[in-house]
Amino acid sequence: MEKTVPLRKDIPEKDKWDLSTLYKTDKDWEKDLSSIPSLAEKVVAFRGRLAESSGTLLSSLKACEELFKVSETVSNYAGLLYTADEGDSKAQEMDGRATIAISKAFADISFYDPELLSIPDDKINEWKNLPEFADYRIYIEKTLHIKPYTLGEKEEKILSLQSESGQTARNTFSLLTNVDLQFGTVSVNGEEKPLTQSSWSVFMENQDRAVRKEAYEKFYGTFESHANTLASLYAGSVNQDVFRARARGYKSSLESKLYGDKVPESVYRNLIDTVHKNLPVLHRFYKLRKKVLGLSELRHYDVYVPLVKSVKKKTSYEEAVEICRAALSPLGSEYTDTLCSGLLGGWVDRYENKGKRSGAFSSGVYRGYPYILLNYKDDAIRDVFTMAHEGGHSMHSWYSKNNNPFMQYSYTIFEAEVASTFNEELVFEYLLKNAESDDMKKYLLSMRANDILATLHRQTMFAEYELKCHELVEKGSPLSAENVRKIYRGLLEQYFGPEMVFEPNSDMEGLRIPHFYGAYYVYKYATGISASLALAKRVVHGTKSELDDYFTFLKSGGSRYPIDSLKVAGVDMSSSAPVQDALDVFADLVGQLENIL
Repeated sequence: MEKTVPLRKDIPEKDKWDLSTLYKTDKDWEKDLSSIPSLAEKVVAFRGRLAESSGTLLSSLKACEELFKVSETVSNYAGLLYTADEGDSKAQEMDGRATIAISKAFADISFYDPELLSIPDDKINEWKNLPEFADYRIYIEKTLHIKPYTLGEKEEKILSLQSESGQTARNTFSLLTNVDLQFGTVSVNGEEKPLTQSSWSVFMENQDRAVRKEAYEKFYGTFESHANTLASLYAGSVNQDVFRARARGYKSSLESKLYGDKVPESVYRNLIDTVHKNLPVLHRFYKLRKKVLGLSELRHYDVYVPLVKSVKKKTSYEEAVEICRAALSPLGSEYTDTLCSGLLGGWVDRYENKGKRSGAFSSGVYRGYPYILLNYKDDAIRDVFTMAHEGGHSMHSWYSKNNNPFMQYSYTIFEAEVASTFNEELVFEYLLKNAESDDMKKYLLSMRANDILATLHRQTMFAEYELKCHELVEKGSPLSAENVRKIYRGLLEQYFGPEMVFEPNSDMEGLRIPHFYGAYYVYKYATGISASLALAKRVVHGTKSELDDYFTFLKSGGSRYPIDSLKVAGVDMSSSAPVQDALDVFADLVGQLENIL
């Protein structure tokens, strides 16, 4: 009998997150929401006066801090209520009202950073080093960092006005692929099941090859029938990136995307070069896949079906918490006690309910718990890893906010995936060591190899594709359906190797992935897992000194740039060594799988 999904009101309170650390009641939230316009006015009152004196600038920064703090709390509370039940009309309205109020406030204070940057260098550098500016020094320094590429007030206003129309390609792509395109149905055991963007991955994991083939052909066939439109939309997005980079004076769109985090271009290019050198191991893995699946030829629709069928094992939520406690014990009792008490005591919205957002996330906030949304299922081993992953994010947020003033507690996306995938690695090692059967070992090894492949190799291929497309436009060549597909097919053949037989429309994959509309983002997944694997090995096999280094990283928040922050932890992402080490971990997994399968 199919299990029905409960309504939100039927979920026990102990299984929901406790949002009272943000607001005790909705009335308290309303009070803060209504204060946002006046808080923005306090900042606006300083317009044209920031250079008057150090005291005036300090007062303006305190006014900004108050606005930012209240806005963050108001936004998180409404957003968490909404994600817990997207069908709740009251939560929808609260989330919408918060967005409108905050957007208006931030538009009102858009003068602030340009005016801050107009303060003479000698004056601002003297002021920021005064003792009373300690909580704001990093914020000022990071704002000053982008000064060379900040334009005059008039030009900045033009770019700001253009930002909404600049999202046309992204928004149209989303509507086309998520709403307008119809993919038909796929026959599964005599029953027609709808093929959608969401169900696509389920069909690709089906053990029946005929199901995978039918889903693949219909899915990519639909995209191919709109190839020119999709290519034009992606070209529009790339052209927008190139335009904004040139308007600000960057030498390339890549530099414009990396500059803010002070990430050298060599980090991006080293990632691609190092993965290239290790592609023979990836090709070995696909050869193993072909052999294990018993195929005469490996097709693109054969690469996602599990090599080892899922092992049936039930793990209650409480048992999963204890697995996390044991697996993460190398991090010490403060870490595990804090995390586990949070997992059991109000940080987490645990189970699925009708209208709840799918998947999982962590939402760190300066005031209140670092909340976690899960849709935990006790028969999915992967959900134990998800708990540890989101717990890593939340503990990173917990240490960041408890060791930094508000204006410098928020860390970058470049760093964000390190603490989460670090925890996954420790859970994997723990479960593998304590596996109850050979089948469980096979399953864990196979799952881990596929996870690293998806995060390291695949995201690097995506990153290389983005770079090639942007460089083509920057050299004066327009992007067309033909040359975009040619670039992507070349990368498919290079990364998947000689065992793979591609379909004529396999290269349409390069025109269906939403991440490409936020350029130069995906490489951070690959660098994140590289750093986390290196740090996990360093901490587990090191001394207290290595552990202390890792906690220095967790406590850094936004006080350092990401390369510097990770260097303190003990991993130098400006070199290719961490990427090579991560690829060596993958090679070891492939070797173990070759032996055990």
